[in-house]
Amino acid sequence: MANTKTNRVSREGYQKLEDERDFLVTVRRSEVAEKLKEARSFGDLSENAEYDEAKNDQAMLEAKINEIDMFLSNAVIVDDEDITTHEVSVGSIVTIKDCENGDVEKYTIVGSTESDPDNLKISDESPIGKAALKKKVGDVFEVDAPIGTLKFEVLEISK
Repeated sequence: MANTKTNRVSREGYQKLEDERDFLVTVRRSEVAEKLKEARSFGDLSENAEYDEAKNDQAMLEAKINEIDMFLSNAVIVDDEDITTHEVSVGSIVTIKDCENGDVEKYTIVGSTESDPDNLKISDESPIGKAALKKKVGDVFEVDAPIGTLKFEVLEISK
């Protein structure tokens, strides 16, 4: 059965992936092809480490292009007007409070390819992101973490 998971992504995130794909197809493919051509010129392919490395690079490149193609073909672009402030969804900026220690954090919920925890952008597939989805202001939700179950309260939802 084929994977038909819908990938929610911002317009900016979609464009970044398209740009990356274009770069891989137009620039990297040529570089790898040149590397292969050069390695072939060294002779006996059975004992040619450069050729093996170039073939491996080519396989990894094609796998990455395929991965991006699959993601883009199942992508749903989330525009600002699609984001509600009534419940947490991809694109929401959510302020949550840790019910145990009172710490407050503000996260942007993003698709998995845009995840950047250092900049407080968490994936909708991460434990907190997944648990927060569809919650409303005032809702309390639990997250199973390696250190135990954590409880959070949704304080604010914006976009």
